[in-house]
Amino acid sequence: MRDLTWPARVYLVAVTGAAAALIGRAVIESGAPVAPADLDVLLVLALLFLVCESMPTLLNVEQFAVSVSFSASLAAVVLIGPDGAALVGLTAVLSVRPGLPLIKRLFNGAQFAICGYAAGQVYVAFDGRVGVPQVNAFDDLIGPYAAATAVFVPLNILLTLTMIALATRVRAAEVPMRGMAQFLLSYLGYGTFGLLVAGLWATVQSISAVLVLLPLFVARWAFGQYHAQQRSYDATIAALCQAVETKDYYTRGHCTRVSHASSMIAEEVGMGLERVRAIRYAGMLHDVGKLGVPTKVLQKDGPLTEEEFAAIQLHPMRGLEIVRGIGFLDEAYAGIMHHHEKHDGTGYPMGLAGDEIPEFAKVIAVADAFDSMTSDRSYRGARPVPVAIEELRKSAGTHFDPVMVAAFIRALEREPWQPPRRVDPPPPDAAETPIKDHDDPTMPIQVVTGS
Repeated sequence: MRDLTWPARVYLVAVTGAAAALIGRAVIESGAPVAPADLDVLLVLALLFLVCESMPTLLNVEQFAVSVSFSASLAAVVLIGPDGAALVGLTAVLSVRPGLPLIKRLFNGAQFAICGYAAGQVYVAFDGRVGVPQVNAFDDLIGPYAAATAVFVPLNILLTLTMIALATRVRAAEVPMRGMAQFLLSYLGYGTFGLLVAGLWATVQSISAVLVLLPLFVARWAFGQYHAQQRSYDATIAALCQAVETKDYYTRGHCTRVSHASSMIAEEVGMGLERVRAIRYAGMLHDVGKLGVPTKVLQKDGPLTEEEFAAIQLHPMRGLEIVRGIGFLDEAYAGIMHHHEKHDGTGYPMGLAGDEIPEFAKVIAVADAFDSMTSDRSYRGARPVPVAIEELRKSAGTHFDPVMVAAFIRALEREPWQPPRRVDPPPPDAAETPIKDHDDPTMPIQVVTGS
């Protein structure tokens, strides 16, 4: 409790107070929230809720997990009414999820109780019949149940995000809306399990909870396997990125920042989640081909010969050769291969122009140049963000795709860029660093033409 901000503490007290008031009102008005005949239903649903709440399911959205326990609350809406649904939701206080502190369990129980009660009231308002449904009247449940779910899910997300915002001071604009849309759809999908429990109860009664648990845990295992695979992918990408950055003292973090900037552009132009993930990988690995360029060339202090410059121009193709066998990169290959093409056709390695350049390459070209300009280099300090943006504008239509430049500028207005910290000069014994940067459009590499 001491770790919470004051607004979060006030909010916690308000939510738990509201939940206590709902339960207290039911006790005062009827002596018990549920009828004695429904105690067995309450016990089974509370146990189902507790099992699921203690083992949350990961989603295909960064930093989000969902407990499918709320399906038990929605089943309680049908079987034992609003007050019973509130009691089932309150069971979250008893969760045995590892590492979950009492404060979080208390908040979860309170907000689930509120959501269950609100959903129950909506169910009744839409003429939903409370009690074990008749087999031949199951169709009558669907409309009221859908209305109850449509209230439960957004209210649950709203209460939870409000607590997160107050406790961490995360602004609403910083919440990933595309990720939240997928989260919401997944949440609504799991809500159908509550209807399944209520429907099965008419024929197999409490065994319905066991029948529902099986697909829930299979889904949980599948999501766990998926996320373990994603973590393995991320570790592979990070290792390759680190190998690249060990070649140049001044490019620490460059791959990560290009990846972030690329995903900002991708989201702004409306790419889907899978393509955003792919372009994030492409941004991380766009310079992996430098592993095939001699270090003495990358770190040469002075103009390059034509042969040395040709070696640098080959790094996109070297990169493609290195990552060709990594199957999960998909469209990222095109971004790695062509991120140094220019809109006017004067880039490399193939001199593509305009619409010939793959979309991923257009995105990474903008992100790559922007980070280079706003980062410290051995030959100059970092440029201010407004100056770098103006350089992008000047080069739109020649060096960069104008659509991607405009999209990045819009994204920067919504999410201000945080330049990397100032880089201290390398120690005296460190390898030499280049005085030019092929990623920086304002400081092209100097090439000496042979006689």
